[in-house]
Amino acid sequence: MAIKPEQLNELQKKNLEAAMRLAQMSIENSQRIMELQVRTAKTLFEDGVNNAKALTTTKDPQDMLRLRTEYAQASTERMLACAREIAEVAAQAQSEVGKMVSEQLASGGNDVFEAINKMFTGMPITDQNAMGAVQGAMDNARAAFEQMTRASTEAFQAFTQVGAASQPAKRAPARRR
Repeated sequence: MAIKPEQLNELQKKNLEAAMRLAQMSIENSQRIMELQVRTAKTLFEDGVNNAKALTTTKDPQDMLRLRTEYAQASTERMLACAREIAEVAAQAQSEVGKMVSEQLASGGNDVFEAINKMFTGMPITDQNAMGAVQGAMDNARAAFEQMTRASTEAFQAFTQVGAASQPAKRAPARRR
């Protein structure tokens, strides 16, 4: 039994919709990351200008060293926070793409199974064991993909949590004597 043009058109339509959703997610996440980077760059620039102004008014070498140290620490903390936020956006995007691909695999697998089932039904020899083997193989592939998606999502979340835990605690600035 041949695949009808309507079935092929429906499969193409589903794949096109999935590709459009993936492109939309990619654009939205790219925008979020760019906005985060611009906001961080703007803050770092403003902090740099303020630090330069503070350094021009300071005459004491120890105050200069303290200001430079505080500026370096604040800049490092901001950049680490930015990196963590980017990692969170990436983890969320990965999770969304994983869900979408799982849905596509599930619906696509069902479509393929139905087409194979119709093909075997149209043939004079129908073997339920062969159909069971095909269904089992598709179920195993789907389960393996879902397990890989979960494992990679958990690993990425662990990475972002390690990054958050490694950030140094904020200390009060040293007092001048």
